[in-house]
Amino acid sequence: MKLLFTTAEDAIATLAMLAMVVLPLLEIFVRRAFGVGVPGSGPFVQHLTLWVGFLGAAIAAREGKLLALATGTFIPDGRARRAAEVFAAAVATFAASVLAWGGVQLVLSERDAGTTIGADVPAWVAQLVLPIAFALIAARLVWRASRGWTGRASASIGILVAIAVVRNPSLLAGGPAWPGLALVAIAAVFGAPIFAILGAAAALLFMSDGVTPAAILVETYALSVSPTLPAIPLFTLAGFILAEGRSSERLLRVFRAIFGWIPGGTAVVCAVLCSFFTAFTGGSGVTILALGGVLFPALLRDGYRERFSLGLLTASGSLGLLLPPSLPLILYGVVAQIPIEDLFIGGILPGILLTSMIAGWGVREGIVTGAGRHRFDLREAGAALWEGKWELAMPAVVLVSMFSGIATAVEAAALTACYALLVQTVVHRDLLIQRDLLRVVGECVAVIGGVLVILGVAVGLTNYMVGAQVPVRLVDWVRGHIDSRLTFLFVLNLFLLVVGWLMEIFAAIVVVVPLIVPLGAAFGIHPVHLGVIFVANLELGFLTPLVGLNIFLASYRFKRPVLEVCRAALPTMAILGIGVLVITYVPWLTTGLLGLLGR
Repeated sequence: MKLLFTTAEDAIATLAMLAMVVLPLLEIFVRRAFGVGVPGSGPFVQHLTLWVGFLGAAIAAREGKLLALATGTFIPDGRARRAAEVFAAAVATFAASVLAWGGVQLVLSERDAGTTIGADVPAWVAQLVLPIAFALIAARLVWRASRGWTGRASASIGILVAIAVVRNPSLLAGGPAWPGLALVAIAAVFGAPIFAILGAAAALLFMSDGVTPAAILVETYALSVSPTLPAIPLFTLAGFILAEGRSSERLLRVFRAIFGWIPGGTAVVCAVLCSFFTAFTGGSGVTILALGGVLFPALLRDGYRERFSLGLLTASGSLGLLLPPSLPLILYGVVAQIPIEDLFIGGILPGILLTSMIAGWGVREGIVTGAGRHRFDLREAGAALWEGKWELAMPAVVLVSMFSGIATAVEAAALTACYALLVQTVVHRDLLIQRDLLRVVGECVAVIGGVLVILGVAVGLTNYMVGAQVPVRLVDWVRGHIDSRLTFLFVLNLFLLVVGWLMEIFAAIVVVVPLIVPLGAAFGIHPVHLGVIFVANLELGFLTPLVGLNIFLASYRFKRPVLEVCRAALPTMAILGIGVLVITYVPWLTTGLLGLLGR
């Protein structure tokens, strides 16, 4: 029975993901051929994103892949670690259970309202995934809290507390929220999932004001069905498909043939190749996990020092977040309501700058150590370019389809995912549809779910802060204490560095962007420049000692202690820090191309 349910769950999520690819492609064809679109295509794709995101989150909970702060790993193994894990799970199940109840309230409300998506499909049918997914997450968090029934029973206390507060709202209404928030903060340190931290905080704040938790789910639903948000899972799917085939080997051959002759050539290749992959996969860690096994041995084989190689790949795992089709830039555009195309253009030169600076560090290493170089061979370069031409064309597919008017951002993302699939299955035959497609899409859905569930609850917390006039008060306070635009930019960088240290990049965008956009406007900062500054700082946050995501992924991938990875990454973190300051104080890097293109 359990296997049947799991199979059905995976199948529904996978079919929803594939339908998200097919519908936008059909929309492009019908619009070009007949001058009209497919009725209801956009709303259906948006609601499929809702299903992919939250079923994916339930699958991530089943597989133990919900994103969490890694601070819990610093607790010594033994009874203390087990107690901390059970406590974190109890708080997380509380959050998931309250959100499940909020989902029920939303579904009942929408059923009474009679809203439809299209083709007379009621909106509440699509929204059913919210209470179902959060209920599954709560149950799975209890199950995974401990191997023993005592630990699981302790973790299930979170469900009982949630039932008590939703049935008796007066328990929280009118009272202070800080005791509950303190427990949430402790659970965060102990390793509770990020969605649970944000969701529990939002629920406690709303309910202490006498507002039902359905208010969180209303905002979750609104974000999930945003017209542009489907581009994120679609581009992520394209990146997963690339990573599963032999694209990394073909691209490594291309970049090595072109750059391998210069000092530090292999290191330069690593920076460029990682930047290329991260542009498609975002900050999910796919780059380090997928390419690390190829690039780390290549660096060592060519004579690069182990510490340098470790630091280079740790830093390179987040390069490319400023290059199109960067997923954080897409989300920033959704939240800040800025044209995504403008963010793509604005991020090109800053993204090239950061990649070049890390590549320059590789050149310096090659000169100092005399690491192996590869003689330039025109014939080999031509052969490598020919073999890798399909992968190299992917950025052009994105940019041409979007800027020519052929496709919207979502349609371009679907086109890119389809293109990647055809290249890997038909052209190169690295993947077999009957053997690999469901597996790759399933793994992708779990990663997407882990991200989108964070976004969904984060927007609820943001809505509370907006309602509490936090952005307005913040603007007034900053104006009263900071007069200089340059000083403000420096303080903003420090603030965003702390944000990158404490928060996952996608959650940070949803929570923090509404706070800083009014500040940027108050100091006359171009909105695209502000977005590039934001993403550049959070890219740097991936390398924050001890808690940066890249630190832990590199530790896992290369089987090195966390502190060793931290030491190895410090030089590259300093280099990227300088690059962020240059991006901040030389706005032309961001706005120059926009001006030339008349945008």
